[in-house]
Order: sequence, then C-alpha cells, then structure tokens
Amino acid sequence: MVVAYGKILPQELLDLPPYGGVNLHASLLPRYRGACPINWALINGEQETGVTTIKMSAEMDAGDILLARQVAIAPSETAEELEQRLSLVGAELLSETLARLQDGQLSPRPQDHSQATFAPRLKKEDGRIDWGKGAMQIFNATRGLAPWPGAYSIFRGKTVIFRRGELFDVPAGKEFPVRELGEIVALDNRGIVVQCGDGAYLLIAELQPESRRRMRAVDFVNGYRVKPGERFA
Repeated sequence: MVVAYGKILPQELLDLPPYGGVNLHASLLPRYRGACPINWALINGEQETGVTTIKMSAEMDAGDILLARQVAIAPSETAEELEQRLSLVGAELLSETLARLQDGQLSPRPQDHSQATFAPRLKKEDGRIDWGKGAMQIFNATRGLAPWPGAYSIFRGKTVIFRRGELFDVPAGKEFPVRELGEIVALDNRGIVVQCGDGAYLLIAELQPESRRRMRAVDFVNGYRVKPGERFA
C-alpha cells in the first residue's frame, strides 16, 4: 500500500502481492488526480472532497476504486488544516480497505476516465496573486496555497505571503470608491482591505513579510506604517 507516493510502480511489481497494490488518494477520484489534490480542490473553491482507495495500476491514480469517503470542506479551511483532517479519515479508510480485501468483501469498480480532472504539482510562481481576479478566487488561493508556496504579492519591493484572509463586506451605509487592483482601500482592527478585480475586497488578517515571522496584519500595519493608497503588486 502507498500514500502520497510520487512514482508509478511497474506492472510486474504490482502483480506480485496476492491482493495487488492499494493506493490511498486525497480526493474523490476520478477528480483531482495528481500530486496536489487538496490544494487544487481549495484553489478551485470546492465545498466537498474526500479520500479514495484504489487498486494501483501503471497509470497515475487511474486504478479501480475500492472505497471512498466524502468530507465537507469548511468555508475558511486551509490546505494544511484540511490535509490533517483527511489524514485521519484516510487512515481509517485504508484500514477498512485492507480488512475487506482480505475477507473478499470488495468489488473494485472502474473509474469513469471521462470525468477525470488533474491536480499538478505546485510551483513557486503559482503563488503569485493576480489582483485582477475576483475576491473569492484570491481568498480561495490563500487557502489552497498554504503552507507552500503561499499566496504572495510584492509590497515596497519585497515579497509578502498572505497566511490568512477573508472576504470583506463593506459596512452598511459606507461606500468605497473603486481603486487600482491590489490597492489598500482601508485599514481596520482586523487587518488590511485590498481592492480585487471584481469590485469586491479581500481582508488580509495574517501575513508574513520577506525573511520575517508570520504576524497579524494589524501588527504589520503598525510596524511598517502602512497607509491606504499603497499597493500590493
């Protein structure tokens, strides 16, 4: 059995065990095959994911399904937090899979390959925020890119990683003029409010300046004397 194993085993090796090889994958296959299923599920704004055990084959995450468990995604959950929850569900599912295989109680079912989607390995550049995207898309990126590579932007010529954010609702009776993309439109006791591409706003609650520790956004504002009108690029 393998979990988060990054190589495809040759068929002659898979034919050796009497019950075949079993792979535990952190998605509801055939969706999100590949190296980073948890990250991409969050980046794409999924509300549900899960874990699946499959018979290993000579093709990536394409083997017959043995068992699966659905897991709801919490609205503000990060990839790091979701991975921890899925590891517990996955351990139970893997144990059940092995026991039922041994007892002859499982009938593997083929995946519908036409429904397959993919979750490729993340690269450093995937973390760079495009402020032209909507606030919800950027919010989901901050969740899905944690802890690596981190959703990041450039402020005063240096990299800043956004560790936690939330959608910002403009208070009743108050109105913000539309600013440039990535511009800081307001500061409050929860953090930094930034203009996004759909006319909505992201509130940054925690961040990590280049070569510094993670901190609350309000502490960053005070320490760096941040002002509305400055921009993340």
